Amino acid sequence: MWVLILGLVLFLGIHLLSALPRKRHKLIRQFGEKKFKLIYSAVALTGFVVIILGYAMARPTATVLYEPPFELRHLAMLLVLVAFLFLPAAKLSGHIRYWVRHPQITAVKLWAFGHLLVNGDLASVLLFGSFLAWGIFDRISLKKREKFGLVKTRNFKPKILHDIYAVLIGVGLYAAFAFYLHGVLFGQPLL
Repeated sequence: MWVLILGLVLFLGIHLLSALPRKRHKLIRQFGEKKFKLIYSAVALTGFVVIILGYAMARPTATVLYEPPFELRHLAMLLVLVAFLFLPAAKLSGHIRYWVRHPQITAVKLWAFGHLLVNGDLASVLLFGSFLAWGIFDRISLKKREKFGLVKTRNFKPKILHDIYAVLIGVGLYAAFAFYLHGVLFGQPLL
């Protein structure tokens, strides 16, 4: 379990720098922008790999905290589908991004909450609960940074074509995961 926790600390810890703009700017001044981005990326990637390894190691022997009802599986799949739609929307200038404002963070929260609905073991609660908590914290932080003009979310004219791209990409990725990749990558076939 400690490997999973270490991965979460590395990955989510480095991502908390976005919520701390003064600290982030201080580190950029200290290391330079290129070196800061390299360190940031290396820590995030290392954390991501350690999370995957830690979760794979912890899950088979993890204590079961709750037994989710089977019926929640359908709600979880719907939440994850919406998360898959929001991920590409975060990088496109469509109406989804305009109205959701932070679709990538919303996608992480939906993904994490959906998985908490159907996974009641300690390893899953640590993994998905940590991502959900980070998503909530980061969204609150973004709201404050928007208020002070540090982040701008609606500084573009939305294009419907970008929404169509987001839906096509999101549905395609979701289908790939639902029908194949989830089983191959995580040992849990969905369909």
